[in-house]
Amino acid sequence: MTRLPIVLVAAVALIDRDGRVLIAQRPQGKSMAGLWEFPGGKVEERETPEAALIRELQEELAVDTVESCLAPFTFASHAYDEFHLLMPLYVCRKWEGRVMPQEGQEIAWVPPMRLKDYSMPPADKPLIAMLRDFL
Repeated sequence: MTRLPIVLVAAVALIDRDGRVLIAQRPQGKSMAGLWEFPGGKVEERETPEAALIRELQEELAVDTVESCLAPFTFASHAYDEFHLLMPLYVCRKWEGRVMPQEGQEIAWVPPMRLKDYSMPPADKPLIAMLRDFL
């Protein structure tokens, strides 16, 4: 068995007042471009997953939240060809500001029952049923 480097990425399911979940489409030029995913990003060295999400939400979507509003929900562990992804998924229902994509990405507020209608990376797919059942 080949040992792949482990990449830690934190993701969040932002949930609005209507119970819809925010997903974002990966922009052209990035790996897996065109697929839909939960917002988030790579956890930098000496950074907690929560701090990474707070930073990524500000950079990618221009919204602010705090650690106490990020509830750990589940995680994905998936082997891609080049690396092994470990991705904690948080749920967040409270943030400040209006979601405004900052990197040219498309976003969609999706009812949990419709998340399966969107093409997502392999690591994200198992999270759909868990979110749907939770919400």
